[in-house]
Amino acid sequence: MPLFTRPIALLSTAFLFASVAWGDCECGYTVNGTLYTELLETDFLHTNQLNETGWMTQVYSVESDAARGPFGKAAEAKQVAPNPLKSRYDWAGDGIDGGDAGLQLIVSNPGKSGMIPMGEMATNRSDMRYGSFRAAIQLTGQKGTCGAFFWYLNNSHEIDMEFLSSQFNESSHPVNLVLQSEESVKAGYDAGNTNDFDTYQLPFDPSEGFNEYRFDWFEDRVEFYANGVFLKSMSGEGVPKDPGHLMLSQWSNGDPKWSGGPPKQDAVMTVSYVKGYFNSSDTQRQGDWKNRCKDINAPNATCEVPEITGPPQTNTTARTFFFSHQQNMTVNQTVSGGNPNTIESGAWSIHASTQSISTLMLLSALVLFMNWCS
Repeated sequence: MPLFTRPIALLSTAFLFASVAWGDCECGYTVNGTLYTELLETDFLHTNQLNETGWMTQVYSVESDAARGPFGKAAEAKQVAPNPLKSRYDWAGDGIDGGDAGLQLIVSNPGKSGMIPMGEMATNRSDMRYGSFRAAIQLTGQKGTCGAFFWYLNNSHEIDMEFLSSQFNESSHPVNLVLQSEESVKAGYDAGNTNDFDTYQLPFDPSEGFNEYRFDWFEDRVEFYANGVFLKSMSGEGVPKDPGHLMLSQWSNGDPKWSGGPPKQDAVMTVSYVKGYFNSSDTQRQGDWKNRCKDINAPNATCEVPEITGPPQTNTTARTFFFSHQQNMTVNQTVSGGNPNTIESGAWSIHASTQSISTLMLLSALVLFMNWCS
């Protein structure tokens, strides 16, 4: 090759290398053939730093009238407690503070107070519009609480999987599937009087181990699952269209028609993980996706989300798949939670810009080019 063509070839290669995305799954993640561009994964079994997980502890109070019950609700930071596993090599067992490992959301007896202490978390991101969301949860066995995993914008735009501990007995283990909508608001915030409510009897006791609860939100419907098994599909005007965020909550207002309670002693709901694969309403995030996804049909440009086939309860079955625990599968994604493959505990996050990565790659190639010419 003539001398003057070699630098040109090298420089052209540098520009080409800089233009492609760096890593697998750069175009997103698929669930049953539907592509989602964004990822949020949180491993609560291996982290004790909640402020770095992409979740916010909720702190607020609501008096009894607004809480629509005989008691008010008091969301407090002390009612949310990380309790990671004792060993980073484990995926099931007791936490460092005893009891089941994971994120604990606690409802306490109010004593003489008219406010029931409760625990609640919300994602930092509020740009989630359509997606597949799942959480592994062990519900409380204490009577008198409502445990919930849900997507939320406001009281008339909400997708709920709710568990009333007072409904659990030897023969009944229901999950309440709810779309809070304008219709339910008009019905006095009672979705039970609308078409956007159903109760599904689960074939297991939600208080006796972790199980994965999931909802897939499409433009025209919401599908609900438990341990990978389809439960119910809801459609119609109650399906939300605007972006919002994920929430985890356990609460009680003493309403005998819903939460019951308050519990006589601390009621603990434990979460081992949350995983979300979704699309973003944020224009910056949409632009980031266009920059990193150069060829959606390229090998490994999209990655299929593995589905569980049973309850994640043992050291084997609880070791579910995290893209964020793999090498190079979450480029330009925000991921969080302790990675048992690399750290003892704590949390970490990645939000690397594809444009920044490409710029660094180009500069590195130019340095090599200059060294080669010298």
